[in-house]
Amino acid sequence: MRFQSLLALVVLAGVAGPSGAFAESASRHLKVEEANRKLVVEFYDRFFNKHDIAAASVLADDYRQHNPQVPDGKKPLISFFSGFFKDNAQSKAEIVRSAADGDLVWLHVHATNGADDRGQAIVDIFRVKDGKIVEHWDVIQAVPNEAANKNTMF
Repeated sequence: MRFQSLLALVVLAGVAGPSGAFAESASRHLKVEEANRKLVVEFYDRFFNKHDIAAASVLADDYRQHNPQVPDGKKPLISFFSGFFKDNAQSKAEIVRSAADGDLVWLHVHATNGADDRGQAIVDIFRVKDGKIVEHWDVIQAVPNEAANKNTMF
C-alpha cells in the first residue's frame, strides 16, 4: 500500500510523466512518417535500382549530402550518379528494411554491382521536409568473405 501511494504521488507530481524524447514520440505524426518513408523508398528504388535519374525530382535543389564522396545539391548528385550508373549498369541496391521517425527515414540496404559481387551493407538516413528529401547520411561496410559469427549482415 505504501508503494502504491508513493507511486501515485510521483505520477501526480509529474516526475514520472512523459518528458524528453518520450514526450516527443507520444506526439508523433505516423501518417506523415509513413508518407516520408514511402517517398524515400520509391525514390531509392527508382534511382538506385532502375537508374531512373528523373526520380531525383523529389530531392530539394539545395539537397545536403554528408557522404564525403558526393557533392551537395540535386544537380551535382544527378551528375555524379549518371556517370556511376553508366559505368556500373549492373549495380543494384536491395532495401532489406526501412523505418521512419519524425522527419528521418532509415534504409538498411544490400548494394551489389553484379551477380558475383558480395556487395556492401549500407545504412542510409534521409531527412524529409515538406515532401522533399533535403539531407542524407550513410554508413557503408563491405560484406566480407568470412565472418567471426554465423549471422549475416542483413
